Amino acid sequence: MRRILPFILLLVISPLLTAATLQEKNLLIIGDSISAAYGINPEMGWVKLLATKITQAKKPYQVINASISGDTTANGLNRFEPLMDKYKPTIVIIELGGNDGLRGLSIKQMRSNLMKMIELSQKNNSHIILAGMKIPPNYGKRYTEAFYKIYQDLSETYKVDLIPFLLEGIGDNPELMQTDGLHPTVDAQPLIMKRVWEKLRRIL
Repeated sequence: MRRILPFILLLVISPLLTAATLQEKNLLIIGDSISAAYGINPEMGWVKLLATKITQAKKPYQVINASISGDTTANGLNRFEPLMDKYKPTIVIIELGGNDGLRGLSIKQMRSNLMKMIELSQKNNSHIILAGMKIPPNYGKRYTEAFYKIYQDLSETYKVDLIPFLLEGIGDNPELMQTDGLHPTVDAQPLIMKRVWEKLRRIL
Protein backbone atom coordinates (compact mmCIF):
# COMPACT_ATOMS: atom_id res chain seq x y z
CA MET A 1 0.00 0.00 0.00
CA ARG A 2 2.84 2.38 0.81
CA ARG A 3 4.29 1.87 -2.66
CA ILE A 4 0.94 2.45 -4.38
CA LEU A 5 0.01 5.61 -2.45
CA PRO A 6 2.67 7.93 -3.97
CA PHE A 7 1.57 6.81 -7.43
CA ILE A 8 -2.07 7.60 -6.61
CA LEU A 9 -1.10 11.00 -5.27
CA LEU A 10 0.85 11.71 -8.43
CA LEU A 11 -2.22 10.93 -10.56
CA VAL A 12 -4.29 13.35 -8.49
CA ILE A 13 -1.75 16.16 -8.40
CA SER A 14 -0.60 15.99 -12.04
CA PRO A 15 -3.81 17.42 -13.55
CA LEU A 16 -3.67 20.25 -11.04
CA LEU A 17 -0.09 21.03 -11.93
CA THR A 18 -0.91 20.89 -15.62
CA ALA A 19 -3.85 23.28 -15.19
CA ALA A 20 -1.74 25.70 -13.17
CA THR A 21 0.96 25.63 -15.81
CA LEU A 22 -1.51 26.25 -18.63
CA GLN A 23 -3.06 29.21 -16.82
CA GLU A 24 0.32 30.91 -16.70
CA LYS A 25 0.14 31.78 -20.42
CA ASN A 26 -0.92 35.38 -20.97
CA LEU A 27 -1.90 37.25 -24.09
CA LEU A 28 -1.31 40.97 -23.67
CA ILE A 29 -3.13 43.52 -25.83
CA ILE A 30 -1.85 47.06 -25.61
CA GLY A 31 -3.82 49.54 -27.66
CA ASP A 32 -5.94 52.66 -27.78
CA SER A 33 -9.68 53.32 -28.07
CA ILE A 34 -10.11 50.75 -30.86
CA SER A 35 -9.19 47.99 -28.41
CA ALA A 36 -10.67 49.72 -25.35
CA ALA A 37 -14.17 49.54 -26.91
CA TYR A 38 -14.69 53.29 -26.95
CA GLY A 39 -18.35 54.30 -27.16
CA ILE A 40 -19.74 50.80 -26.70
CA ASN A 41 -20.18 48.25 -23.94
CA PRO A 42 -16.71 46.74 -23.27
CA GLU A 43 -18.35 43.32 -23.03
CA MET A 44 -19.18 43.66 -26.73
CA GLY A 45 -15.75 44.88 -27.82
CA TRP A 46 -13.50 42.80 -30.05
CA VAL A 47 -11.05 42.02 -27.24
CA LYS A 48 -13.78 40.48 -25.09
CA LEU A 49 -15.05 38.55 -28.11
CA LEU A 50 -11.53 37.30 -28.72
CA ALA A 51 -11.19 36.13 -25.12
CA THR A 52 -14.44 34.21 -25.50
CA LYS A 53 -13.23 32.69 -28.77
CA ILE A 54 -9.99 31.54 -27.16
CA THR A 55 -11.93 29.94 -24.31
CA GLN A 56 -14.26 28.17 -26.74
CA ALA A 57 -11.24 26.89 -28.65
CA LYS A 58 -9.88 25.54 -25.35
CA LYS A 59 -6.62 27.39 -25.70
CA PRO A 60 -4.77 27.97 -22.39
CA TYR A 61 -4.49 31.74 -22.56
CA GLN A 62 -5.67 34.57 -20.36
CA VAL A 63 -6.33 37.80 -22.28
CA ILE A 64 -4.99 40.94 -20.61
CA ASN A 65 -6.46 44.09 -22.16
CA ALA A 66 -4.15 46.99 -21.34
CA SER A 67 -5.71 49.37 -23.86
CA ILE A 68 -6.53 52.98 -22.97
CA SER A 69 -8.54 55.37 -25.11
CA GLY A 70 -6.45 58.28 -26.37
CA ASP A 71 -3.11 56.54 -25.91
CA THR A 72 -0.28 57.34 -28.31
CA THR A 73 2.71 55.09 -28.92
CA ALA A 74 4.62 57.17 -26.36
CA ASN A 75 1.94 56.49 -23.73
CA GLY A 76 2.01 52.82 -24.60
CA LEU A 77 5.80 52.64 -24.35
CA ASN A 78 5.72 54.31 -20.93
CA ARG A 79 3.39 51.60 -19.66
CA PHE A 80 4.88 48.71 -21.59
CA GLU A 81 7.82 47.50 -19.55
CA PRO A 82 5.88 47.29 -16.25
CA LEU A 83 3.17 45.34 -18.06
CA MET A 84 5.74 42.93 -19.48
CA ASP A 85 7.32 42.46 -16.06
CA LYS A 86 3.94 41.83 -14.44
CA TYR A 87 2.34 39.47 -16.96
CA LYS A 88 5.29 37.99 -18.88
CA PRO A 89 3.02 37.38 -21.86
CA THR A 90 3.56 34.60 -24.33
CA ILE A 91 1.86 36.68 -27.02
CA VAL A 92 1.67 40.47 -27.42
CA ILE A 93 -0.71 42.34 -29.71
CA ILE A 94 0.34 45.95 -30.30
CA GLU A 95 -2.48 48.18 -31.58
CA LEU A 96 -1.15 51.70 -31.33
CA GLY A 97 -0.31 54.61 -33.59
CA GLY A 98 -3.72 55.90 -34.61
CA ASN A 99 -3.62 58.78 -32.15
CA ASP A 100 -0.08 59.68 -33.21
CA GLY A 101 -1.34 60.03 -36.76
CA LEU A 102 -4.51 61.93 -35.89
CA ARG A 103 -2.43 64.46 -33.92
CA GLY A 104 0.23 64.76 -36.59
CA LEU A 105 2.98 63.62 -34.23
CA SER A 106 6.48 62.75 -35.34
CA ILE A 107 6.62 59.72 -37.64
CA LYS A 108 10.20 59.12 -36.57
CA GLN A 109 9.25 59.08 -32.89
CA MET A 110 6.26 56.83 -33.52
CA ARG A 111 8.49 54.35 -35.29
CA SER A 112 10.99 54.45 -32.42
CA ASN A 113 8.27 53.86 -29.82
CA LEU A 114 6.84 50.87 -31.65
CA MET A 115 10.34 49.54 -32.27
CA LYS A 116 11.16 49.64 -28.56
CA MET A 117 7.95 47.79 -27.68
CA ILE A 118 8.77 45.12 -30.23
CA GLU A 119 12.31 44.77 -28.91
CA LEU A 120 11.09 44.50 -25.32
CA SER A 121 8.62 41.81 -26.42
CA GLN A 122 11.29 39.84 -28.24
CA LYS A 123 13.59 40.14 -25.24
CA ASN A 124 10.79 38.46 -23.28
CA ASN A 125 10.50 35.80 -26.04
CA SER A 126 6.93 36.91 -26.69
CA HIS A 127 5.31 36.30 -30.05
CA ILE A 128 4.19 39.64 -31.52
CA ILE A 129 1.27 40.68 -33.67
CA LEU A 130 1.44 44.26 -34.92
CA ALA A 131 -1.93 45.76 -35.84
CA GLY A 132 -1.53 48.42 -38.50
CA MET A 133 -3.71 51.50 -38.86
CA LYS A 134 -4.51 54.10 -41.50
CA ILE A 135 -5.40 57.74 -41.01
CA PRO A 136 -7.39 60.35 -42.96
CA PRO A 137 -5.31 62.43 -45.42
CA ASN A 138 -5.54 65.57 -43.28
CA TYR A 139 -1.76 66.03 -43.08
CA GLY A 140 -1.08 65.34 -46.72
CA LYS A 141 -0.16 62.34 -48.82
CA ARG A 142 3.48 62.24 -47.75
CA TYR A 143 2.69 62.03 -44.03
CA THR A 144 -0.19 59.58 -44.53
CA GLU A 145 1.87 57.18 -46.62
CA ALA A 146 4.87 57.40 -44.29
CA PHE A 147 2.58 56.65 -41.35
CA TYR A 148 1.13 53.52 -42.91
CA LYS A 149 4.52 52.30 -44.12
CA ILE A 150 5.90 52.18 -40.57
CA TYR A 151 3.97 49.00 -39.77
CA GLN A 152 5.16 47.16 -42.87
CA ASP A 153 8.76 48.22 -42.31
CA LEU A 154 8.78 47.12 -38.68
CA SER A 155 7.13 43.83 -39.54
CA GLU A 156 9.81 43.08 -42.12
CA THR A 157 12.71 44.32 -39.99
CA TYR A 158 11.75 42.39 -36.86
CA LYS A 159 10.02 39.44 -38.53
CA VAL A 160 6.77 39.94 -36.62
CA ASP A 161 3.24 39.09 -37.69
CA LEU A 162 1.35 42.00 -39.20
CA ILE A 163 -2.30 42.85 -39.69
CA PRO A 164 -1.81 45.55 -42.36
CA PHE A 165 -4.96 47.49 -41.47
CA LEU A 166 -7.08 46.40 -38.52
CA LEU A 167 -10.15 48.26 -39.80
CA GLU A 168 -9.95 47.10 -43.41
CA GLY A 169 -13.47 47.15 -44.88
CA ILE A 170 -14.74 48.85 -41.73
CA GLY A 171 -13.17 52.29 -41.56
CA ASP A 172 -14.64 53.35 -44.88
CA ASN A 173 -18.11 51.92 -44.16
CA PRO A 174 -20.34 54.51 -42.39
CA GLU A 175 -22.68 51.74 -41.22
CA LEU A 176 -19.85 50.16 -39.25
CA MET A 177 -18.46 53.38 -37.78
CA GLN A 178 -19.77 55.56 -34.98
CA THR A 179 -20.92 59.11 -35.76
CA ASP A 180 -17.42 60.46 -35.05
CA GLY A 181 -16.12 58.53 -38.05
CA LEU A 182 -13.19 57.23 -36.01
CA HIS A 183 -14.49 54.40 -33.86
CA PRO A 184 -16.14 51.16 -34.98
CA THR A 185 -19.66 50.25 -33.90
CA VAL A 186 -20.84 47.18 -32.03
CA ASP A 187 -21.61 45.49 -35.36
CA ALA A 188 -17.98 45.93 -36.44
CA GLN A 189 -16.50 44.20 -33.40
CA PRO A 190 -16.99 40.60 -34.58
CA LEU A 191 -15.32 41.54 -37.88
CA ILE A 192 -12.28 42.95 -36.05
CA MET A 193 -12.13 39.92 -33.79
CA LYS A 194 -12.27 37.57 -36.79
CA ARG A 195 -9.38 39.43 -38.45
CA VAL A 196 -7.23 39.11 -35.31
CA TRP A 197 -8.27 35.49 -34.75
CA GLU A 198 -7.21 34.49 -38.27
CA LYS A 199 -3.72 35.68 -37.45
CA LEU A 200 -3.70 34.47 -33.85
CA ARG A 201 -4.96 30.93 -34.31
CA ARG A 202 -1.89 29.96 -36.31
CA ILE A 203 0.23 31.05 -33.37
CA LEU A 204 -1.89 29.32 -30.74
